[in-house]
Amino acid sequence: MDTYDYVIVGSGSAGCVLAARLSKDPDVSVCLLEAGGSDRSLGVKIPAAFPKLFKTQRDWEYYSDPEPGLDGRRLFMPRGKTLGGSSSINAMLFVRGNSADFDGWSKAGAEGWSYDEVLPYFRKMENFSRGATEYRGVDGPLHVTDHRSRTNVTEQILAAAQSTGLAFNDDYNAAHQEGVSYFQITQKGGSRWSAADAWLKPARKRANLTVLTGARALRVVLEGHRATGVSYLKDGAVATVSAAREVILSTGAIGTPQLLMVSGIGPADHLREHGVHVVVDNPHVGEHMQDHPLYIMNWETTAKGTLAEAERPRQLLNYFLFGKGLLTSTVAEGTGFFRSHEGLSAPDMQLHFGAAYFHNHGFDSYDRPAFAMAPTLVAPRSRGRIRLRSADPSAAPSIVGNHLTEQADIDAMVAGIERVRDIVAQPELRSITVSEIHPGYDVRSRAEVLAALRQETELLYHPTSTARMGAPGDAVVDSRLRVYGVVGLRVVDASVFPTVTRGNTNAPTYMVAEKAADMIREDARQ
Repeated sequence: MDTYDYVIVGSGSAGCVLAARLSKDPDVSVCLLEAGGSDRSLGVKIPAAFPKLFKTQRDWEYYSDPEPGLDGRRLFMPRGKTLGGSSSINAMLFVRGNSADFDGWSKAGAEGWSYDEVLPYFRKMENFSRGATEYRGVDGPLHVTDHRSRTNVTEQILAAAQSTGLAFNDDYNAAHQEGVSYFQITQKGGSRWSAADAWLKPARKRANLTVLTGARALRVVLEGHRATGVSYLKDGAVATVSAAREVILSTGAIGTPQLLMVSGIGPADHLREHGVHVVVDNPHVGEHMQDHPLYIMNWETTAKGTLAEAERPRQLLNYFLFGKGLLTSTVAEGTGFFRSHEGLSAPDMQLHFGAAYFHNHGFDSYDRPAFAMAPTLVAPRSRGRIRLRSADPSAAPSIVGNHLTEQADIDAMVAGIERVRDIVAQPELRSITVSEIHPGYDVRSRAEVLAALRQETELLYHPTSTARMGAPGDAVVDSRLRVYGVVGLRVVDASVFPTVTRGNTNAPTYMVAEKAADMIREDARQ
């Protein structure tokens, strides 16, 4: 049996950061387990191709159970199954969240996670193309930049949004989040820059870092209430790797609670139901799940230069010769944050928009130029959960998000659709708009809009909070991300978020991992 100081499960956004930061100490040995394989693929590197990675070998391809608030539909939930995890298949959108998110974490019992305390880690991890400020960093491994090639349609949407009263915000990751902006993205030279690119690949030459691909974790090995290693399946054989110091789970908000539960950590009655020996009875494992529901609206347009032209020879040449053009697009090129109604202390809605037809996760096509806008609920009140279907770790878990089961969430989404239609009605867009494709101009009344929401709302693929941090008796991990009731076991991924952040969750996941790496090193010295 091989023994390392640290065994990290999952080479996603958090796992790559941890592997790189911990292995920087030559006196420490690190083993990183990844169920998927290599990220070497043109499909991974070309930004506009990211939807083509869904439902492939690089995707866990999860589905929810029938959703009670969405007409009983099962929602598709892609998650990365490759080096870099979801950072290798996502849309590369870089949003830290709102300062109120992290101050809320701190007030809820996550000590040390206020905005002022996490800001240094946001700055530490990034190399921001516009230069350093009190909010932005330039010394980190993660390239954060603006789009190299912007479409005219995105510019017109921004102008129309400003005509409705939304102010232009040049940097939503700085002092203030509210307003409309161009998206900041994680690219270098027009290509995806994932967690594997930024952190893992430079570290793989180190002799003290071992990366095992095609190694699916089965269980955390526990001796009493101490984690001592991980059992995993590779090439059809079961093996075990031992951890002298810690086991760290970084398998995401779906994978982590499942792995905890099959290892005997979770709601006791539920574990016994599936024949799992209970080591730690914690009813919060798998609970409190949040995500960002969105409704994608599409319009046919007379505008030129939409992503309908992305695969034309000229665009292919522009990309492969110069790293420019439509193939560098992340589909959603612009964003905005606003409040669905007065009285809110921070935005609860986000806009995603770009010069493309986007429906059914990018699988559907449209034979004419189009643009899309998606009102997105980023402060949902609905809560879901993860449960086991079986003690077999290879069986996909039961997932229920309970999206749009809270009236406040419904009201916010209806307000979001109204706001988007107001934007499209402005002269800057009215002049280039042919027709509304989804939901269509015939969907007008509140009852009709609500029916459309229940029939076509999807997720932004941002599950969080299923192993949340907080006070004892109210959480799964403490403020240093150590699993309650188990020595030598830590969770570092989006599952530890006390609540989902206001915006795309990749950036705060990186931040959590950067801060966790410092905590792990500090705890090892004690």
